[in-house]
Amino acid sequence: MIRPGRDADAAGFIALIGDCWAEYPNCVLDVDGEVPELRALATYFAGQGGMLWAAEHDGKVVGMVGTRPMHSDRAWEICRMYVAADQRGSGLAARLLETAEAEARAQGAARLVLWTDTRFDRAHGFYEKRGYVRQGAIRILDDLSKSLEFRYAKPAIGLVVEALDAAAAASAERRLAEILAACVAAGPGLSFRHPLPPDRARAAWRRAAADVAAGRRLLLAAWLEGALVGTVQLLLDMPENQAHRAEVAMLLVDPATRRQGIGRALLQRVEQAAQRLGRRLLVLDSLADGAADRLCHASGWTAAGAVPGFALDAEGAEHAAIRFWKRV
Repeated sequence: MIRPGRDADAAGFIALIGDCWAEYPNCVLDVDGEVPELRALATYFAGQGGMLWAAEHDGKVVGMVGTRPMHSDRAWEICRMYVAADQRGSGLAARLLETAEAEARAQGAARLVLWTDTRFDRAHGFYEKRGYVRQGAIRILDDLSKSLEFRYAKPAIGLVVEALDAAAAASAERRLAEILAACVAAGPGLSFRHPLPPDRARAAWRRAAADVAAGRRLLLAAWLEGALVGTVQLLLDMPENQAHRAEVAMLLVDPATRRQGIGRALLQRVEQAAQRLGRRLLVLDSLADGAADRLCHASGWTAAGAVPGFALDAEGAEHAAIRFWKRV
């Protein structure tokens, strides 16, 4: 059961956090010296304009999460997120996070932010699968645990497209691999065949993150109501006599969220990004009669011609591809 947290839950909260920290080396919980607010945590969150929840099982606190407004415009922080070890894998963590996110949105949050210790690798994977990406510098805390913290963030509402830096691209690897595999399963693509093993899908995004770090490509991601649902790339590593152009690649939208304007938004934003980078000629390859083919025609791109038998589907059948171009 998830319910509002109370000051009377202090002992349960402290025990839960202490147990979670004990799973990692050199994590020291000094309540009165460093986090005295745990003695009356509900009052602490209320004083900051936020909210706190507890998950209870058989009279014991087995999970917790809080949210509060940040100083930055319309950003809310997700914090104090802990789940007991014997409750992991039950869906409790997802329900707690969804509860806090829903409250933040109801209070007008446009962006969700959280900090997590660099040692908490399981937490990183959990947040990344739910659309959060690394953002900004690592935070150094002057505490007994010598804590270093990653900052994660994502848009909270609406349809939002953002460029990912190298750290964000690396942290988005899990979710982007899921989108890629789902797109490959939904129909033939230019570069991959179904079934696409998870390790191959993740390797593709690992290479993309390396290229982002090296300045060889731009990676954009789309969120819909806080869920990471699409992506597109702008390939920048062109021959020296073609530095005025770039290639649009890997325009992907999660099949479960198609027909909501996500592909169009991604294409528009990648065109704008190309303009800002001085790339005035864009090219894009698409399978004939596919979603990207229709999108390009509707978005003012010109078909330069078709190549028969360009790609194979899972059964080995050949599919034609069309090369599009556009001046921006």
